[in-house]
Amino acid sequence: MSTLYQLTADFEEVINMLYDEDVDEQVILDTLEGIEMEFEDKADGYAKVDKQMKADIEAMKAERDRLSERISLAENRRKRLLWKLENAMRTTGKTKFKTALFSFGIQKNGGKQPVAIDAADVTLIPAAYLIPQPPVPDKEKIREYLQAGNKPAWAHLEPRGESLRIR
Repeated sequence: MSTLYQLTADFEEVINMLYDEDVDEQVILDTLEGIEMEFEDKADGYAKVDKQMKADIEAMKAERDRLSERISLAENRRKRLLWKLENAMRTTGKTKFKTALFSFGIQKNGGKQPVAIDAADVTLIPAAYLIPQPPVPDKEKIREYLQAGNKPAWAHLEPRGESLRIR
């Protein structure tokens, strides 16, 4: 039986392998299988690896959220900066000029001209200008219907799945 120190080192090696994209998943599974210990101990090892990965994932998500917030802040500041410059150009009447570094100009946007639908009711628009769409089943209403004890030929409730839970 391996020492606790050796088992810890083995599991740290497995954790490092999990983050290495070049390591094949089968190699990781084989390494886990090769660690000598009782089944329950091995399950504890899997749970430890899982807890570490879960903590790492949460830390990465928190960092992603923090960076996403910074990106949003920077984008909004950039928009306000350009909006202020454009308004100043319109107010002063300087809608086109050059400096030593840049050229500035207010121009019409290219691409297709935007369309605005004035009809509040789509039935007022001729059918030739509408996109037909097939009906989509409402699974929530169907679930309620089936749970009420109805047994139609066109739907049924599937058995609930199973998953591993470690507490």
